[in-house]
Amino acid sequence: MKKERVVVAMSGGVDSSLAAALLLESGYDVVGMTMRLSDETRMVEPNALSSVEDARRVADVLGISHQVVDFTETFEHTVVDYFLDAYLDGRTPNPCVVCNHHIKFGRLLRAAEDIGAQYIATGHYARIDRNEEGVYRLCRGMDHDKDQSYVLYHLNQEKLAHVIFPLGNLRKSETRRMAKEYHLPVAHKTESQEICFVPHDDYKAYLRKHRPNGTCCGNIVDVEGNVLGRHDGVAFYTIGQRKGLGIAAPQPLYVTALDAVNNRVIVGTADAVYAQELMASDLNWTMWDTLEEERTVQAKIRYGKREATARVMQQGDRVRVCFAEPQRAVTPGQSVVFYENDIVLGGGIIDEVIA
Repeated sequence: MKKERVVVAMSGGVDSSLAAALLLESGYDVVGMTMRLSDETRMVEPNALSSVEDARRVADVLGISHQVVDFTETFEHTVVDYFLDAYLDGRTPNPCVVCNHHIKFGRLLRAAEDIGAQYIATGHYARIDRNEEGVYRLCRGMDHDKDQSYVLYHLNQEKLAHVIFPLGNLRKSETRRMAKEYHLPVAHKTESQEICFVPHDDYKAYLRKHRPNGTCCGNIVDVEGNVLGRHDGVAFYTIGQRKGLGIAAPQPLYVTALDAVNNRVIVGTADAVYAQELMASDLNWTMWDTLEEERTVQAKIRYGKREATARVMQQGDRVRVCFAEPQRAVTPGQSVVFYENDIVLGGGIIDEVIA
């Protein structure tokens, strides 16, 4: 009986390497693929090149084939341009969400199909199951401290049918232990928390290099429009920021909004950083095409933040999210993701904050 083929997105790290080992042990025909995404990072960061070699070494240990696929052009146009443009528009982007949507579960999925693979797999800590009606459900990883379902909400029924997350039921400590048991050469490799294409994780320097004329100094103003100081460029500030404003005031002030159109950074007191509602667009629902009626959910407004109870209702191609309690630093450009228990219902990009 012919084995089902699965392409594993091998980054050279522990998680994707163990994913390949587990799938091989489960009887799949495993092919490793490592994506080339940024030539600039390869030139500046030696580890970017060693990651490809690490993936090859793991593939050799496992006895599976390994390929390097070049997605640099697509990555530049879909992820890097989005990242830069969002900052210049006064938004704070999440490039991992866009990369997962367009690259890992877009271009890579098509590359897998081209070599006859039925599935792609990654080292994400998330789970997929199927209910009694045959509907695929995206769920949190068993290890809630490592759960990465937040950045996967763009997966729909068509894609979920062809995706495997082998680490979904594991804890990170188990992953390390099992990588050693499989004698994987990356078992002790440290994790990177940086944006993969930004050298030295310095997004400000990256912006200045790639959009040299995109930022200019302007005014820092309060909510009434009174000028309190000067800023270096709207792109270099984030909602909720307190430090680095360079202004004196009788009470602490925080960034409450970024007005890119008028080149202003707006500040206010701690209370002004909270918002009761938001609007989001670029929607995806994991189990249906649209939200037919208002629903009470747990909404997460950024990776690493706890969920909060909210009512969500779809209005055309956007959703309105009303929180039971005001939320701090709701940030345009970030994703809001909706959960029911451990199930990811969907999400969208925050584009408007309503106090």
